[in-house]
Amino acid sequence: MLIPGRPLVALAAFLAVAAVGASIWPDAIPAWLAAMALSGLLCVADAALALRLATPLVRRTIPGSLPLGVTHEVALRFANDGRSPLRLTVFDHVPAATELEGQPQTITLPAQGWTEIRYRMRPIERGDLAFGRVEVRLHSPLRLWQSGRMTGKPQTVRIYPNFSVLTRFAILATDNRLSQIGVLQRRRRGEGLDFHQLRDYREGDVQRQIDWKASARMPRLISREYQEERDQQVVLMLDCGRRMAARDDALSHFDHVVNAALLLAYVSLRQGDAVGLMTMSGESRWLAPRKSRSTINLMLNHVYDLHPTLAATDYNKAAVELMQRTRKRSLVVMLSNLRDEDDEMLAPALRLLQSRHLVLFASLQESILARALTSRVDTFERALTHAATADYLRNRELTFRRLERGGAVCVDVEPEQLPMALVNRYTDIKRGGRL
Repeated sequence: MLIPGRPLVALAAFLAVAAVGASIWPDAIPAWLAAMALSGLLCVADAALALRLATPLVRRTIPGSLPLGVTHEVALRFANDGRSPLRLTVFDHVPAATELEGQPQTITLPAQGWTEIRYRMRPIERGDLAFGRVEVRLHSPLRLWQSGRMTGKPQTVRIYPNFSVLTRFAILATDNRLSQIGVLQRRRRGEGLDFHQLRDYREGDVQRQIDWKASARMPRLISREYQEERDQQVVLMLDCGRRMAARDDALSHFDHVVNAALLLAYVSLRQGDAVGLMTMSGESRWLAPRKSRSTINLMLNHVYDLHPTLAATDYNKAAVELMQRTRKRSLVVMLSNLRDEDDEMLAPALRLLQSRHLVLFASLQESILARALTSRVDTFERALTHAATADYLRNRELTFRRLERGGAVCVDVEPEQLPMALVNRYTDIKRGGRL
């Protein structure tokens, strides 16, 4: 495909102006005709040379999987096997669900050589990201034409939830610095459920901690130290209904829920618990609880291409399905977004789950609510908005209090606060021996 270059457009404009001049001064017509003939020959010759240019080879370098919302560099390496240098304009065909910087680019490719260019991309949706072939426009020797070509191979990259939080958590956990990311560590020696070790008696130890047999063999008192019970079970229930498509920032509420669920799963696995996953009110997916090292990878592959649907949230159906799937008492973490109309449906579903499991209901609170309460009230409309927001939040708080009186553990926070709120609440449950 031949595309006119800027010099050709400029030449055509010049000949058009010259044609106007020739119409005014007839003596200039022969010169104008000669210029037209010469320009036509040059255009034809340059077009023929452009079509004969060899298509350069290209290799795209990008990881096979990327986290959502993080900017990455993509490298394109062009190789020229011909004996003449090439000047070309490059545009990589990427999906619409990305933000790009640094395209298109114009480069000069040396003869029998190579050149590498880089551009930056930021995926804004999870799932399979399909790159097409690379489009190049080869500039003709006189720059009158550009010969459009497609080169390289298509490539598919998986966009996963942002697992950089997991990486940071793992590093800080290794260094015992989890408080830097908001994880509260409240160690309570001697009050757990599983035996951990024997140690010397300390002031404040209760009598039931003393190991009398060990103390009889030693010239001092020996106490037993316990730790939180392991080998328990956590099931994450992700709401895939239409309300989870809401956005407060670049990520949807569902993206925040997925990120929080992955972090909680990672923490639970480190504590020795088995972790499972179930979706509700959308595409049905189920991952049975397990505690192997590969569980996080399995969860990533289960949810990386999962998106909220147009279905309405059905808490009762999800509760019945989970009761049928798992018999062992578990910590069921339901991740959703509470609405006023949910009270009548949610409470019975939670009671059904609580007949066998301990339920943690986590809801996302829209960030705009807090901004509405803290914004300046200087007009009647803003006063109405402030009053309506305060009334909505008060009713919402009453709903959560009713759920907690019914035995559920509740979390109601803004999306950015959800990961650490879940981890801290899980830690409290474990150390309190509630599960």
